[in-house]
This record gives sequence, structure tokens and C-alpha cells, in this order.
Amino acid sequence: MSALEKLKPVSIDEYLVIEETGTIRHELVDGNLFAMVGTTQRHNLIAGNLFTLLRSHFQGTPCRVFMADLKVQVQQNFYYPDLVVSCQPGPILENVVANPILIAEVLSTSTADRDRLEKRIAYQRLPSLQEYVLITQDKVEVKVYRLQSDDWEVETYGCGEVVRFAAVRFEVMMDLIYENAELEQAQLKAI
Repeated sequence: MSALEKLKPVSIDEYLVIEETGTIRHELVDGNLFAMVGTTQRHNLIAGNLFTLLRSHFQGTPCRVFMADLKVQVQQNFYYPDLVVSCQPGPILENVVANPILIAEVLSTSTADRDRLEKRIAYQRLPSLQEYVLITQDKVEVKVYRLQSDDWEVETYGCGEVVRFAAVRFEVMMDLIYENAELEQAQLKAI
């Protein structure tokens, strides 16, 4: 005989305790916990490449780039973006990045739909956010959603192009973002 158990929503305070004391990371969406899954080597390389490029770009500035293990709060929800950039201080929470101006996600098969729709819509509610970046890991493609005069526009970049991150005044060749990723060599040589 099976037993039905009604799950109650998790409060923000409960969530923060779970994240601080637990061994598994979760995102909190509408009171529900979603366990974070592992990534591929390619995913990690791409995120690491962009982190390194941005970190170098920000030397001597107040801007900071953070990777994977820090949360962004959007109203009552918490997400773990692959990369997040903040250039101004905000409320101090040890594991939460305040006032992000740029958020990037490397698309995975299991998370791509959430990244493209749910997270994009949520992140675009942040008053500080100026760009949301989606990086495809199975082909050379970067989409930059950019806030322009109260509207969001998307710019798509492909092989051999220079990606422009206007929010942080940074431009970078696609091959540097995809450096050492398995697909990068074959696709970039085709140009």
C-alpha cells in the first residue's frame, strides 16, 4: 500500500539553512527545491574560459565575476548561474551575489529549456541586470540578451565572430570562449 505525502513549500530561511548545512546544492523556485546536477567537462571548460577572460578584464575595477557555487536571488527564488558579474556592492549575504549586471549560463541538455525560458524571464526582473548570456556547449553559439531602453533584445554570435558584452565593455573572440572544448577545433577550422 502506498502512502501519499503532501509536500509543503520551503521558506527562504529553511532553504538557506538547507544550503548551508547540506551536501547537495538546490535551487529554490516557488517554494520548491530542485537539486543541481553535475556538468560535463565541456561545460566546465567553457564556463571556466569565460570566467578567466572576464576576471582578467576586471582587474583594477570594482567588478567581480563569480562561478557556479554562488546564488542569485530573484524575489523569493534562488538560482545558481554558471557565471555572474556584479560591479556594485549590495546587501551582504555570504553565498548570494547582489546586484548582478551580467549572468551567463552554459546550456546543458537537462537544463537548457529552464535556462532559455524560466531563468531568463526571472533574471530579467532584476533591476540591475543588463545582459543575460546563453552559451551552447554542443555547437559554437552564444546568445546575448541585452536590455536596451526598457526592452530586451537578443544578439546571436557564431563561429569566428567577436562576442560583445556591452554591460561590462568587453569583446572576445568565440574561439577563446570555446578554447580546449572538444567541438571547438573542428567547428572553428571550418571558417
